[in-house]
Amino acid sequence: MNPVDTDPYQLARDAAAAISGASGQDRHDIALVLGSGWGGAADLLGETVWSAPAEEIPGFHAPAVAGHVGTLRSILVEGTGTRVLVLGARTHYYEGRGVQAVVHGVRTAAAAGCRTIVLTNGCGGIDPAWGPGQPVLISDQINFTGDTPLTGATFVDLTDVYTPRLREIAREVDGSLPEGVYMQFRGPSYETPAEVRMARTIGASLVGMSTALEAIAAREAGMDVLGISLVTNLAAGISPEPLSHQEVLEAGQAAAPRISALLAEVVRRIGAQPDAGTGPAS
Repeated sequence: MNPVDTDPYQLARDAAAAISGASGQDRHDIALVLGSGWGGAADLLGETVWSAPAEEIPGFHAPAVAGHVGTLRSILVEGTGTRVLVLGARTHYYEGRGVQAVVHGVRTAAAAGCRTIVLTNGCGGIDPAWGPGQPVLISDQINFTGDTPLTGATFVDLTDVYTPRLREIAREVDGSLPEGVYMQFRGPSYETPAEVRMARTIGASLVGMSTALEAIAAREAGMDVLGISLVTNLAAGISPEPLSHQEVLEAGQAAAPRISALLAEVVRRIGAQPDAGTGPAS
C-alpha cells in the first residue's frame, strides 16, 4: 500500500501495539518528545525497560538532523510507577514526508495510552533578555506552516493548547521560568530578519521548525500538553551574528545538564499527580 493511502490513526495503533509487544508494557502514561539539547533528561528519569531504534517501529524513521537521537524508550519513573514513552525520533515538516508523518509520534503516544505529552525543542529567541541556554515555557503558539494534521470537519478547541496546570507544575520546580509564544515556520531555512520582525509584531517570542503541528495533534487526541523551548540562539536580526546549526548544537550541549535535570523533575512531578495519565484537565 502506498504510504500516503495508509490511515494515519491505524498506523499509530499499529505502532503502539508494536511498542507494547516489544517493551512488555501494556500502556504508557506520559510521552516525552526530545528536541535539540533535551536528550539527557531521559537518562535521569528512572529505569529504561526497553529501547529500540525508531525505524524498527511502524511509521517511524531515523532522524534526519544531526544532534537528534533516534531511539524510542520506555522508562519506569523511579518512585512513582509512571511509565514514560520517550520519542527520540522527531520527523520535521521540512523533511518532506508530509504532516501526518510529523505527528505520527504524537498519535502513537495517544494510542499507547498517554494522556500527557511534553514537547521540547531548541529555538530562536526574539526577546533579547533570553540568551542561549534559557528554557522558556510555551504559553501559546502560532502555526505558520500553512498546514495542519487535521482533515475534514475536525474542529479542535486550541484555547489552551498548552495546559495551564502543567505550566504551574513546571514553575513549582523553577519559579524563574519565563513564558513565551512559539511560532513554527516551515523551514529548513532560518527566518529572515524581516520575518522575525513580523513574528514579534504578531505576538511571537520564540521561532522554530517543530512543535506546533504536534501540539495540534495532541489536543485532537485529548492529551494535556506541556511545551518547553530551549533558546539556542537569538533570532535573525536580534543577534548581529549569522545563524548556524552548529551554534544550535553547541548551545544545547552547554545547557544540557541543567535543562535535563529540570525536565526530569517536571516529568516526575507530573507523574506523581493523582490524575496523571487519566485525561485532559481544564
